[in-house]
Amino acid sequence: MPFADRQRSQLNWVVRKVLSYFAAPRLNMREDYEKVRRRQRQLAVLPHPSYRALDVEIMSADGDHPIPVRVFHPRERQRDEVLLFFHGGGWVTGDIESYTPACATMADLTGCVVASVDYRLAPEHPFPAGLEDCLRVAELFLADPTRAGAEPDDEVILIGDSAGGNLTAAVSLALRERGEPGARRQIMLYPVTHWDHDPSTSPFASVRNHGDDYRLTNTEVQDYFDLYVPDRAERAQPLVAPLMAEDLSGQPDTLIITAELDLLCDEGEAYGSALEAAGNVVRVHRVNGALHGFIALPRFSRSLREAYEHINAFLDGREEHAASATAAETT
Repeated sequence: MPFADRQRSQLNWVVRKVLSYFAAPRLNMREDYEKVRRRQRQLAVLPHPSYRALDVEIMSADGDHPIPVRVFHPRERQRDEVLLFFHGGGWVTGDIESYTPACATMADLTGCVVASVDYRLAPEHPFPAGLEDCLRVAELFLADPTRAGAEPDDEVILIGDSAGGNLTAAVSLALRERGEPGARRQIMLYPVTHWDHDPSTSPFASVRNHGDDYRLTNTEVQDYFDLYVPDRAERAQPLVAPLMAEDLSGQPDTLIITAELDLLCDEGEAYGSALEAAGNVVRVHRVNGALHGFIALPRFSRSLREAYEHINAFLDGREEHAASATAAETT
C-alpha cells in the first residue's frame, strides 16, 4: 500500500502543550475575515527573499472580470513542469500577495515555474465563483503553457494547499465532467475533502483529536463553509466535498501530503484511498508532528523540507523513492 502509516506518532503531553500555543487565534471568521485579510496583507509586505515574478491577468469565461495570476520563476530552473497553484485560506482569506513567500520557495525548491491564481473569495463571491476562476485558468494554461512563460510542450501540474487542495480536486473533477483534457498529475497539501467538521458527527478521528488544540480549529472550518457555501444542502456535492463523489475514475496521478496534527489529516488520506479504489495512481505521505499550513514555514523547517522531498520525488516519477519512504514510515 502506497499510503502513510495509519499509526500516529507518539508525542508527549509537554510537546503537545507547546504546539497548542501555535494554534490560530480563536476568531469568529464569519465576522473577522476582513481583519484576517488585513493582517495577511501587512505580513506580506515584510522583507522576504528576492524572487523573479511576472503578473498576468486572465479574463473570466464570461468576460466579467480579470483573474490575476502571479508567475514565479526559480533561481535555477531544473524541471520543465509548471505548477499551477491554488492557495489556501478557507476560500475566504489568502491571495497572491500573502502567498508570495510560499510560492517563491516552491519555485526554488522544485526548480519549476509556479503560477499562483488569485481567485475570487467568499463571502463576497461564494461558491462556485472561486472554483470557476481556478477552472478558467486551468483550462487555458493546460491548453497553452506559454501563458505562464513556459514552453508549449511543458506539463502543467495542479497543486494547492488546504482550501486550494480542495479546489485542485474540484478542478480535476469538473474538467472530467466537461469532457475536457485535464492535468496528468496533481498535488494536494492537507486538502479539505469532506463537508462535515463537527466533532460530534464527523466520520474522522482527526477532527475530534485535533480540532481544538492546534493551527486550525473545527469552528474555523465550519465558519469558512458558512461563508463559502451558505446553503448547507450544497455542501455534500463533489465540487465542494470531493470525497462525496460517486465516481472518482479518470483522475490525474495524485500526490497527497497530510499533516499529522491537523484536523484535515484523515479526510485527506481518505481521499487518497478513494482515488486509488477508483483505479487512479496515488501516493499519500503524512508529515508526522506537522501542523496545518506548514507550506508557509521558513525554508529550514523540517516539515517543509520533508514535504518537498516527496513533491520532488513525485515530479521526477521516482517510484523507488516512494516505496522506500513508505516502508520506512510503516516500521
